[in-house]
Amino acid sequence: MDADTTGLDRDAAAADRVLQDAATDVGVLDTVANNLGLVAGLVAVIYVTAGLCAVREVMNSRTSQGSVAWLLSLFFIPYVTVPLYFIFGWRSFSDYAKIQSTLGRSERARRADELGLTDHTETREWPVLSRVAGVPFLAGNKVKLLIDGDMTFADIKSAIADAKNSVFFQFFAVHDDQLGKEMADALIERAKAGVDVCFLYDDVGSHSLSNAYIEKLKAAGVQVCGFNENHRFLRLLGPMRLNYRNHRKLVVTDYQTAFVGGHNVADQYVGRSERFGHWRDTHVRVQGPAAVACALCFVEDWLWASGKHIDLPLVSDIPMPGDEPVLVMPTGPADKLEECAIAFVEAAAQAKWRLWITTPYLVLSVDIQTALASAAMRGVDVRILLPEKRDHWTVWLASHAYEDMLVQRGVKVYRYTDGFMHQKVTLMDNDLVSIGTVNFDNRSFQINFELTLWFTHERIIGEVSDMLMKDFASARLTWPDAFQSRSYVFQVLAQGARLLSPIL
Repeated sequence: MDADTTGLDRDAAAADRVLQDAATDVGVLDTVANNLGLVAGLVAVIYVTAGLCAVREVMNSRTSQGSVAWLLSLFFIPYVTVPLYFIFGWRSFSDYAKIQSTLGRSERARRADELGLTDHTETREWPVLSRVAGVPFLAGNKVKLLIDGDMTFADIKSAIADAKNSVFFQFFAVHDDQLGKEMADALIERAKAGVDVCFLYDDVGSHSLSNAYIEKLKAAGVQVCGFNENHRFLRLLGPMRLNYRNHRKLVVTDYQTAFVGGHNVADQYVGRSERFGHWRDTHVRVQGPAAVACALCFVEDWLWASGKHIDLPLVSDIPMPGDEPVLVMPTGPADKLEECAIAFVEAAAQAKWRLWITTPYLVLSVDIQTALASAAMRGVDVRILLPEKRDHWTVWLASHAYEDMLVQRGVKVYRYTDGFMHQKVTLMDNDLVSIGTVNFDNRSFQINFELTLWFTHERIIGEVSDMLMKDFASARLTWPDAFQSRSYVFQVLAQGARLLSPIL
């Protein structure tokens, strides 16, 4: 009996194990089935999203080359391309364009004309530039050229200290270093004195700005905002729309004085960096009606970033301290066309004997390449000044590939050797000068929010011409076979970097 009972127990235990194994197998199959359903759902979501992105790219395309690249990538590798498209390709600033309409930018030309502020001669002479800017050349300004950081920030600090009503302070990059602290102290002093101070920074360019720095400003009464701070949809581990940056550098005090140029707020911009040494850059100070046009640019950005409206004064209430016409040209991804590129192509097309360009980065679209090569081929003295030193490896490599293409077509390319060259200045004949934030790259022409001031007065043209002559004297000319003399590995890397030009 005992033996039979033991055998039956063993059989029962074995049967239990079989049932348990069967239950486990069923559970595994259920889990696999559930996971397969989840995977299938995720795949469906990815492909539907890829389709929506493709339709959006077709409907909002600016260039066929870029759109075709996106469409092929969305079709063949949607899992990788969809998240990249949301970061680098999703171009939608209809709400920003609505802000421009709400603030009446399109009415500014008519209003300036009614108030007698339009410089009709210059506006008729440069119709393309005026239409791109959306405002005419404004008369009655006083302009001062600011060469390098010490002169620039000394003037900015002085203007801030003299401000009685308002200070608009906007930079792409602000660092919490010595210069950053000096500028913060200047703004805090004015805020405590009852002046309205607005501080706007770009989330990408100022990504390293400390919370302590921002909180110190806010505690003193300074209104502080990141460009994409209140647009949560655009943020993913930082700004979701990190490809679309506000690259403007602008200070406006009391709507009467404006500063625009290439400097950011960091010690390297005043030559305190051991790595870069002397930092060659250019800013400009404008006093007069053009300062109100600069303020309009800031107010649009501020409304987008903070949701807060700032009332602008009438331009007629601003003194006219000088006799220099100025055109204020904000550009960016909210533009329906690549209007920034249109402006510089127009300058190249109008050049008769001289076109001098200084830019830290050279990553060109086909239109800009064609305009520069065409000018050189018809005998214009086309010169481009680039830095010898590098600050971004990929862009620096790509610039050598574009440099070679231009040199082969008669453009003279110089490399600045006395430190790092960061200025953004264009001089055309003895007729036109631009100073602003635009680099000669696809990012500035197509992607970033930028600001350029255009000048036609002989005084500023003469000063810029003298300044650039000194800069070219501190540079070396690139010889025709310079690129070919480089190692084959360097040439491959440079040409490879050039392929990334749409996002450089």
